[in-house]
Amino acid sequence: MSTTFIAMGIALLAGIGLVVQIGILSLLSGALHFLFARPKLTILKSEKGENGFAFSFKWNSSREPAKFDQFKLRLYNPFGSPTQVIINRDYTAASSTFAQDLDLGNDFAELLSAKGLENASVEIEVISAKGAIVHHFIYKAPKFKDMLAKSTGTADEFNEKNKLNYAKPVYDLPKRSFIAEPLPASSKALKIASNPEFAGEFAGGGGSEAAAVENFSVTKVWIEEGCIVCDACVDINADVFEITGDTCIIKPGAPLDNGISIEEAAEACPVEIIKFAR
Repeated sequence: MSTTFIAMGIALLAGIGLVVQIGILSLLSGALHFLFARPKLTILKSEKGENGFAFSFKWNSSREPAKFDQFKLRLYNPFGSPTQVIINRDYTAASSTFAQDLDLGNDFAELLSAKGLENASVEIEVISAKGAIVHHFIYKAPKFKDMLAKSTGTADEFNEKNKLNYAKPVYDLPKRSFIAEPLPASSKALKIASNPEFAGEFAGGGGSEAAAVENFSVTKVWIEEGCIVCDACVDINADVFEITGDTCIIKPGAPLDNGISIEEAAEACPVEIIKFAR
C-alpha cells in the first residue's frame, strides 16, 4: 500500500512540475512577444511643413499579415479647448514595414495650439481597413509635442533604408502560333487582296486599299485582384499600366484613348484580371 502511495505522490509531483514548466514557458513567450514583437510607431521629421506629420510603423507581418492603409490622430483634452480633435487620413496600403508623411491640414495646427495640453493625451491609430485591425498608441500631449520637436529622419529616408526588393516570380507564358497548310497547286488566280488583279474588290474590306482599323477610347480601365506580376500589360502599354512591388496598377491620369492597346493588354493577361469599359 505504501508503495502505491509513493508512486502516486511521485506522479502527482511530476504532473505539477510539468504544469509549472509549461506556465513558465508561456510567460516567457508572452514576455518576449511583448518586448520584441509589439508593433512599433516612431515619429519622424515631416517635409510637409507645419501641418505635416511623418511616422514609421513596424510590425510582425508574418504573424499578422495585413495591409495598413488608414491613419487616425485624436486629441483628448477634457480640461482645455478644444476638448477633442480628430484627424483621419488614407494612404497607399502597405503590407510590411513602412513610413508615411501626411499633410494633416489646419486641424493639426489647431491640435498643437490647443489650450490645456498639459492635461491632455494624444492617440494615434494605424488601421487596416480590409483586415479590421487597429493598433493604438497613446501619449501624454506634452510628451507627444516633445517627440515631434525632437524627431529626426524623414519618411523617404526610412523607406529607402528599409526598402524591400521584391523578386518577381517567373512564369512561362503560353506562346500562341499558327501554321497553315500549304495551298494546293493550281493554275487558277487566287482572289486575294495581295493579287493586283483583284485588289480593287477588297477596298474597305481589308485589302491593300482598305482603311486602317480605327482606334477607340475607353471610359474606364481597372485591375481586379490576383495579379501575378508577369509584366505582360506593361510591355504592351507602359503609359497605362505600372508594376508596383507585388501587383500592377493603373497609372494616375493614364491616357484612355488607345483602346486597341488596352484591349490587347487585357487579352494578353494570363490571369484575365484586366477589365475595361468603352
